[in-house]
Amino acid sequence: MKYYLIAGEASGDVHASHLIAAIRQQDAAARFRCYGGDMMAAQGAELVRHYRDLAYMGFLTVLRHLPTILRGMRHCQKDILEWKPDVLILVDYPGFNLRIASFIKQHSSIPVVYYIAPKIWAWKEHRIRSIKQGVDCLLSILPFEVPYYQEKHHYPIYYVGNPTVDEVEAYLREHPSEEQGAGSKEQGTTQPVIALLPGSRRQEVSSNLPIMLKAAEPYAADSRIIVAAAPGLEDEFYEKCIKMADGEWLNGKCTVVRDQTLQLLQHSTAALVTSGTATLETALLRVPQVVCYRTKAGRLVSLAKRLFLKVPYISLVNLIAGEEVVPELVGHQMNIANVRRHLTSILPGGQEREAQLKGYERMARLLSGPGAPDRAAKIILDVTKDK
Repeated sequence: MKYYLIAGEASGDVHASHLIAAIRQQDAAARFRCYGGDMMAAQGAELVRHYRDLAYMGFLTVLRHLPTILRGMRHCQKDILEWKPDVLILVDYPGFNLRIASFIKQHSSIPVVYYIAPKIWAWKEHRIRSIKQGVDCLLSILPFEVPYYQEKHHYPIYYVGNPTVDEVEAYLREHPSEEQGAGSKEQGTTQPVIALLPGSRRQEVSSNLPIMLKAAEPYAADSRIIVAAAPGLEDEFYEKCIKMADGEWLNGKCTVVRDQTLQLLQHSTAALVTSGTATLETALLRVPQVVCYRTKAGRLVSLAKRLFLKVPYISLVNLIAGEEVVPELVGHQMNIANVRRHLTSILPGGQEREAQLKGYERMARLLSGPGAPDRAAKIILDVTKDK
């Protein structure tokens, strides 16, 4: 059968690539075409367009690039109709994907499956109308979404497990280590490592990384500060962000690594993490963390969080656990002093370190074990055959 997938950012590219591999295990004749990234292409999908060409965030940034986004959407719609897949699989990225779903439902009989359900429980709850109109099958990777969709909106949803569990467990099987949390020989040092994961989008990194670096400065004498670079963002961009942090202390104390996020976390003592899938990866690897999210309009973001977000937390760790396991510094709360204070509390000997590690265990028990891509693939094949 023919499968068309759309993923709009780095994390979606990862999850979609594993879904492609799982589908291929159950459908040896499967053919794949996608709007996505390098990892999906590496699994044999024909890459029509890379997600970095359309991955913009923030109202003003989206507005400036609106013609490009709209052209990309029209091209995607046309490409799907011309290729005539047996199923369209949408991976996260709701602003783009729900519009695609609506268009395809109006102009074809192609079944639409949504893998990684839109997070309408956080904001933009009105999107449930688009989901009901354009999506045939909704697959969740967060256990608390099932009662939300089924009980509040009377819309069927399937919890398939969380693919990040699969990805972390697969990595650990291939890279066992007794040095977790103690520094990394692979990173060229036996010093403790503080990992900085400033996000996957350009605006996120430029807003968060300089503050993270300044907050970590007091620990640079005894620890290595290592930044995880996102796919699609060039080395020169990170060099520019590092210079924004000001200070000669960075020379020889700050390293940027690429395509090594799990390896970095495996050997880290603590981490500063921008909200997203990385917070869950960090927790599953049992690395204490501070969740940081700042934009240029920090106070407006803080106000928007209070006014529009329908949930008390922004990190997946806290949302899954249903309690504050990790500290969250959002908007103007993310400043050098606050980040440094919380970082101190999760380093060895810090007063919050052990409590956070125990909270990780409670969170992990709420997630299903590995097998999310396989379970999702089976449902997708069943839905496609029924249609």
